[in-house]
Amino acid sequence: MAPKTAAVELHHVIDGPPDAPVVVLGPSLGTDVGLFDAQVAALADRWRTIRFDLRGHGRSPAPPGPYTIAGLAGDVLALVDALGVERFHYAGVSIGGAIGQWLGIHHADRLLSLTVCASAARFGAPESWPVRAATVRAEGTESMVASRPGTWFVPKFAQEQPREVERLLAMLRSTSREGYAGCCEAIATYDVREQLGRITAPTLVVAGAEDPATPVDMVRAIADGVPGSTFVVVPDAAHLVNAERPEPVNRALAEHLERCAPEQVRVLDSRAARREQLSSPIQG
Repeated sequence: MAPKTAAVELHHVIDGPPDAPVVVLGPSLGTDVGLFDAQVAALADRWRTIRFDLRGHGRSPAPPGPYTIAGLAGDVLALVDALGVERFHYAGVSIGGAIGQWLGIHHADRLLSLTVCASAARFGAPESWPVRAATVRAEGTESMVASRPGTWFVPKFAQEQPREVERLLAMLRSTSREGYAGCCEAIATYDVREQLGRITAPTLVVAGAEDPATPVDMVRAIADGVPGSTFVVVPDAAHLVNAERPEPVNRALAEHLERCAPEQVRVLDSRAARREQLSSPIQG
């Protein structure tokens, strides 16, 4: 068993009403907090979002690897503990979704709900991830840029939204060698296929129909393993499904969250309505 490492203090961004239920957003390999811009905008009125940068991504520090999914999940728990958040909803993409599954298995008492996008219970070709880690340590994350079109997003998206493509690729370019490589090593050793039945949080699983990194059947295996989960396939989307097709993802996520916390949402709505009424000019 690998020695337990100390949690890393993650860079994070908080949005939304301070009294709203909390949704923690976990990004994919090679991206940062900006991956969730569209989700934060959609959730801002009803939910308090906490999005974080993985180790060595964005503005989070990059301790020496190797990393594990358990260690990355420990970083998230340390973050919410430091913020005084006891229970929370969690939504993650790719490795962020793997972190969510690990939390659901090992810390079921902390999760109010779980959303897993474009992820796996065991990622494909585990033997390839240490090779990728070695390549990035030697050549930097620029060595991964050419392979992201077609993997992160479909060709049509690249043609129609070149600025968004460049924004996403800039996240990859700014990711540190050690942060990216360490997360590759975490992916290589990750396998929770036999433990999915331990996830008790209400779970939404989302796949991109054209995703070559985590194909639909790989993502569907998570839904099949988690009792009572909901499975959604988003057409015309690859791996970064939440950035590429935010509208259907936001709709599915919002519906899932509201099913899991209807009383909290109603209370927040009534408070907002009351504030609006008090701030309106008196008529008559």
